[in-house]
Amino acid sequence: MKQYHSLIGMLVMTGLLAACNGNKSASDATGTFEVDEVIISSELTGKILSFDVQEGAAIPKDKVVGVVDAENLNLQKEQVQASIEALSQRTSDLAPQVKLLEDQLKVQESQMENLQHEKVRLDNLIKSDAATAKQMDDMNAQIDVVKKQMQVTRQQIQVQRSNVNTQNRGILSEGKPLQKRVAQLDDQLKRASILNPVNGTVIEKYAEAGEMTATGKALYKIADLSVMTLRAYVTGSQLPQIKLGQTVKVLIDDADNKYRELSGTITWISDKAEFTPKTIQTREERANLVYAIKVQVKNSDGLLKIGMYGEIKWH
Repeated sequence: MKQYHSLIGMLVMTGLLAACNGNKSASDATGTFEVDEVIISSELTGKILSFDVQEGAAIPKDKVVGVVDAENLNLQKEQVQASIEALSQRTSDLAPQVKLLEDQLKVQESQMENLQHEKVRLDNLIKSDAATAKQMDDMNAQIDVVKKQMQVTRQQIQVQRSNVNTQNRGILSEGKPLQKRVAQLDDQLKRASILNPVNGTVIEKYAEAGEMTATGKALYKIADLSVMTLRAYVTGSQLPQIKLGQTVKVLIDDADNKYRELSGTITWISDKAEFTPKTIQTREERANLVYAIKVQVKNSDGLLKIGMYGEIKWH
């Protein structure tokens, strides 16, 4: 019986020592590497005429990687431009109509000048008793008639100008919406070129040249792998030991069960507690509240991969 209790005691001590050694972990937190992935979608509906994208290939920002057929948009643009040109043919030319009235006014002004001259001559004749007052009354009546005719002609010129200008403005006002439509079509035509928005490496490819695509349909996924983010979780008791901008050691698996040490910077600390991720299955661990943090690590040699495990040490 004593030997049995001694054996139990030895097993308990061995377990305690193992537990103590387990608590002396080389890391303060663990997590997995992730990146900000960008899904590039088509901005037009049509056939993909060219698509120069391969998985694993590095693509610089603003490079045109493909073209979507936009012939229908070109035809729409030509139609709108033809409508704009047709507007000028619908406008009225003011010059011939106004010129006709102005010529008529000149004739009337010439008549008025002659009548005024005749009135002066008639007035002299009346003074010498060579003409009658009745002749002067007739002359004044003729002058009044011509004055009224001139007044009417001037009003006709103004009305004609006003009517034609109003009509032309109404027609030409249709041109502004059409010009806006041309600008919209130009903008859509630019979107026919598939432009890579960020520097990065193609992670997944969803389309091929010759296929039909639609607005919003994913074409490929790209991410900048030069900098990776290690997302890990820390307990509430660990929070006072870390801060934003802090430099920490990041350990990744290396050959012969060793670790490779990298430098990382804490770029984000969650301000809200959450339950331990479901990958930890024990009831005790699930009951603990933890805080997510992100550590940015340069991936200059390309060793870091998405989903790879990493360990953080700040002590």
